[in-house]
Amino acid sequence: MKKLLVLAVASMFVCLQASAQNVPQKCGYVNTETILSAIPEYKVATEKLEALGNQYQELVKKDFSEIEKLYNTYQKQKASLSASQRQAKEEEIISKEKAAKQKQQSYFGQDGVMQKKTQELVDPIKERVQKAIDIVAEKGGYLLIIDIATTQGVVYADSSADLSDQVIRLYPTIK
Repeated sequence: MKKLLVLAVASMFVCLQASAQNVPQKCGYVNTETILSAIPEYKVATEKLEALGNQYQELVKKDFSEIEKLYNTYQKQKASLSASQRQAKEEEIISKEKAAKQKQQSYFGQDGVMQKKTQELVDPIKERVQKAIDIVAEKGGYLLIIDIATTQGVVYADSSADLSDQVIRLYPTIK
């Protein structure tokens, strides 16, 4: 909601500034989801990321499955174990669970392998898309271009203001 309010205020400010200077108010929008889906290298990158994510997910799933088996075995044997044996088993289970969570974090966390791989594969593509959007905006004299894929609250968008196709056509020329 805050994002929408900030966007609306910024849009009004830009348009008011433009009208005060007698500059034509030209606004447009893009749909980055449409743009990215039209880029073959983006599809390849997301497929690689999905495969890698599935591979890591299976490894994590296997670890947690082993912990669950260990816990179930412990529950069955618990009554026949001494206090020190119970404590040792509990510590083993807790230790393995912590290790599994750390592994999961190393794969899927904020600074994890998947995040780094996403930055490596997808960020250069998104940077090129942004450059293409910038060029379309400059050449077309646009004051404001909104990404309707990320902006919630767009209740109407005239298709004549959609610049996505222009960006898609321009993208292959951006290095």
